[in-house]
Amino acid sequence: MRLMRRRSRIRFFEFIIWPAAVAAIFLLPSKMLILTEIAILALFAVSLDLVLGFAGIVSLGHTAFFGIGAYTAGLFARHYFAEPVTGLLVAGVVSGILGFATSFLILRGSDLTRLMTTLGIALMLGEAANQMGWLTGGADGLSGFSLGPILGLFEFDLWGRNGYIYCLAVLFLTTMVARRIAFSPFGLALKAIKSNSTRAALVGVPARRRLVIAYTIAAVMAGFAGALLTQTTSFVSPDVLAFHRSADVLLILVIGGTGYLYGGIFGAIGFTLLKDWLSVVTPQYWMFWIGLLLVILVLVGRGRIARWIEYIPQRLTAAMGGKP
Repeated sequence: MRLMRRRSRIRFFEFIIWPAAVAAIFLLPSKMLILTEIAILALFAVSLDLVLGFAGIVSLGHTAFFGIGAYTAGLFARHYFAEPVTGLLVAGVVSGILGFATSFLILRGSDLTRLMTTLGIALMLGEAANQMGWLTGGADGLSGFSLGPILGLFEFDLWGRNGYIYCLAVLFLTTMVARRIAFSPFGLALKAIKSNSTRAALVGVPARRRLVIAYTIAAVMAGFAGALLTQTTSFVSPDVLAFHRSADVLLILVIGGTGYLYGGIFGAIGFTLLKDWLSVVTPQYWMFWIGLLLVILVLVGRGRIARWIEYIPQRLTAAMGGKP
């Protein structure tokens, strides 16, 4: 229990990142759109980290839940109810149902089998969205719907301020829930399963059931991210189910690191800002530089970069003569 409390204690960077995100509302009023993009990507990455970093489930098709959440939010707003929070919850439930249904396929094979299965599910859903024009709008996308005020009180404004606050609130609440799960006995069991599923089963840890639960929770979170994208743009197309979204979120976790949730947030910040800057400086070759960064991270070792922030308080403590 003492080890669990120590691992779950609030880190000093958590007292920095959330106030900084709130301060950006007032300090960066012209950057609301890119900040909203970062918040959505961060939530998507945190959802994948829950299954990859803690449960050890490698996925190339996590975008399936992102896309289903995006389409559900759009269809719900168009045909039923335009209040965003309600649509967000419905999108999460639908994505969670898909995650639960497909989890049994994912758990049947090895890592390579899981990669191909998750990729196949996402590709099939993408093609279905493209062909079912009567429902999804096909290649032209789903539009023609508008979102009502958030909780009936706060309307989406032209500058994206309320949209960013809404996405940030969802990111914060979801991250806190994921943090509680990750550093609970359930999360420690996932770590044990990731390290050695056979040994975990021998000591009485029901690996299959816990992996199904973790996969379903991650699907719900990814559905939230997809719904936020639809609600902040009032548009959704088959691009939300494209392979590059799964590749991008994996790259984000490579940059930020896996297994401690905030890697998805730091990775989303770095990836989005780097992509935005490189697309201006070298619009034709920005993907080359991101690929080069990926190679460097692999060669250097992402662990040395991803967890640098955890070393700072130890160094400061040691410099002041305290116990590191």
